[in-house]
Amino acid sequence: MAQQPLTPDPSDEDHPWEGLGWYAQRKPVFTGANELQLLKGGQALFAALCTHIEQARHTIWMAMYLISPHGESGSVLLALQQAAQRGVKVLLVADGVGSHDAPKSMWDQLRAAGVEVAIHRPFHKFWGVIQTSEWRRMHLKLCVVDEKVSFIGGINLIDDRYDLHHGWSDTARLDYAVQIKGPACTPVLHTVKAMWTRAQVGKDWRDELWPWMQDAHRMRRLRGLWQQARMRLTPAEQAPFIKAASNPRPTRCAFVLRDNLRQRRTIERAAIQAIKQARREVDIVTPYFYPGRQLRLSLRHAAARGVKVRLLLQGKVDLPIAGLAARVLYDELILHGIQIHEYQPAFLHAKVMRVDDDWATIGSSNLDPLSLVLNMEANLIVRDKAFVKTVKLALAEDFAASKPVLSDQTQGSWADRLGHWLFRVSAKLYLRLAGITGRY
Repeated sequence: MAQQPLTPDPSDEDHPWEGLGWYAQRKPVFTGANELQLLKGGQALFAALCTHIEQARHTIWMAMYLISPHGESGSVLLALQQAAQRGVKVLLVADGVGSHDAPKSMWDQLRAAGVEVAIHRPFHKFWGVIQTSEWRRMHLKLCVVDEKVSFIGGINLIDDRYDLHHGWSDTARLDYAVQIKGPACTPVLHTVKAMWTRAQVGKDWRDELWPWMQDAHRMRRLRGLWQQARMRLTPAEQAPFIKAASNPRPTRCAFVLRDNLRQRRTIERAAIQAIKQARREVDIVTPYFYPGRQLRLSLRHAAARGVKVRLLLQGKVDLPIAGLAARVLYDELILHGIQIHEYQPAFLHAKVMRVDDDWATIGSSNLDPLSLVLNMEANLIVRDKAFVKTVKLALAEDFAASKPVLSDQTQGSWADRLGHWLFRVSAKLYLRLAGITGRY
């Protein structure tokens, strides 16, 4: 008897891979009929999370890099426990490094309440250093409730005023997230499930999908299935979402993932393409800034053709080496007409980019080697003037609370060149040790 294939025949219209068509493509896959809400700061995110978790009836999937029970984030953990106790299936996956310092009592309480907990690549002080593949961390901040509302951004499950290294602060950390209702929830759900199964058994749907995707015919078929599905996701068919929404405007957006299989450079390439197409403005907000040469060149070329390019980076530095890495680039960037601002009121943790009036991205990805070519990251790209206007107004407040960096405040030319060279060599060495080859 012939052995049965491990995966379905792509000629079958109803095979389960249909929903994974977005992952078969290396470029952002946009869908319409989404309702988005910009959430600024953990306080806004935690309130929204609690509201939907309390209303959950079936499932809650959550993937978080860092979880802390102290302060306002504890309200979300309590809501998860209460949801599990009333019969909702709650699955929480946390990164082994990001949540390494979380108290054991927190995990015990979650599990006792019925929350299913998985740790992605638990941290081992010895083997975590020797086994360099463990350096690739799950840096995601995702949640999906009842498969119809999801959350994505840069905000960890930690109080805005609490930092693991610096303790409590009087001022809230700057960060952003987005609430999604609509078809864009589907790839978010797939990704959280993938992280859960990988943490549980060391294997997920992408490992199984990858060999199957090598067949060119199957790839074309998978893309075709997704295009057909996307065409079916019209505003009329999404009427339940539209009617229930406070803002009936359907929004076009794309969930983009960075992993170590097919989506290695999807986030970076999407950013570079947007910068290359910029006509008037590019705003970038990120705490960790040390991008590859291609992205730096795209910023320089944009500024050279008259685009106003602004960077909002850390003024209050949480990790000294990360702050120094960005500052060795200051002279190069300012020399080519790029404006640099440092955020003053508090720590900056937001990862936001806006191009002109119709493109923006918010997510977990920084612009440094760890995020761009090593960690698992997720962003949402939005093509919608109304939503981008909301982002623009929010960023205007952030830039107003920043201090511009002048060229005479940066390092001397010899120190800049030496520092740049040292960090470039260090970044390449780190990535090679982690098993990443190629140019950066």
